[in-house]
Amino acid sequence: MRRAQQKRQQRVRVQRTKAGKGGKLVTAISGLEAPEAERKALLKTLKARAGTGGTLKEGLIELQGDQVAVALEVLQQAGYRPKQAGG
Repeated sequence: MRRAQQKRQQRVRVQRTKAGKGGKLVTAISGLEAPEAERKALLKTLKARAGTGGTLKEGLIELQGDQVAVALEVLQQAGYRPKQAGG
């Protein structure tokens, strides 16, 4: 119960970006405060649902392409309260 409450209180942001990616569009998820194993499991779920590649860098999850809608849905199902940031 306590872990679920902590998840809902986090400020998880989902945004599209091209910065530093050679013009390629990626979906970045920031603000996740979770153990490494939980972030890796979440990344695996996100990649499977989006049907695309992704990585975990310095606490930031990156998915290839515009996967904002998929990311928001998966994060909500995992108990987080994500928000779309940027345009």
